Amino acid sequence: MTAQQIRQALENAIVDGRFVPGEKLDPEALSVEFACSRTPIREALQALEASGLVRIEPKRGTFVNELDVIELTERFEVMAEIEAMCARLAARRSTREDLDRIRAAQAACVEAIKTGDGDAYYSQNTAFHQAIYAASGNRFLESEALRLQTMLQPYRRRQLQLGGRMKRSLDEHQRIVARIEAADDGGAGADMHAHVVIQGDRFHELIASLRP
Repeated sequence: MTAQQIRQALENAIVDGRFVPGEKLDPEALSVEFACSRTPIREALQALEASGLVRIEPKRGTFVNELDVIELTERFEVMAEIEAMCARLAARRSTREDLDRIRAAQAACVEAIKTGDGDAYYSQNTAFHQAIYAASGNRFLESEALRLQTMLQPYRRRQLQLGGRMKRSLDEHQRIVARIEAADDGGAGADMHAHVVIQGDRFHELIASLRP
């Protein structure tokens, strides 16, 4: 496997929760798993460090990034602003094809809730947000949203595992879709910001869930 393929596989493993924040990654075990030398493993880990998913500590090893409370709060604040901008622009610019993708992702979220499939909801929730990034019509904004989304995915996944959060998330999605369909850019931005930002009880629940 190439370093790029290994990087993608490790990124997926971190995002999907196989490797959790704070966990140490063993290059030797990874080289066995991917049936390759240590060189592409090292290159893949360096790429993951550049993306913010892992940190490499001299003489200690490579660890899945574990954000402290302040860092986590700051990044969710930025994510909320970026996604709010995406939603505002999507309300102004979305095409019929964009709306179809957003609706399809939302419909898939509904089905996942009906079947109680948390993994499917997590996947379709990601697709829902990415469809709105694309509908913004701003490729730079979309790329920045995707980059930060990847960095925060382990924590967003944890949020969705909190009691009742998936159903609340689904209801919030529906309001956002309605705002975008109505070309209500201000409402779309405000609803998306409230959907993403963590504060109050949601903040305390997330922090409590991260404690060992």
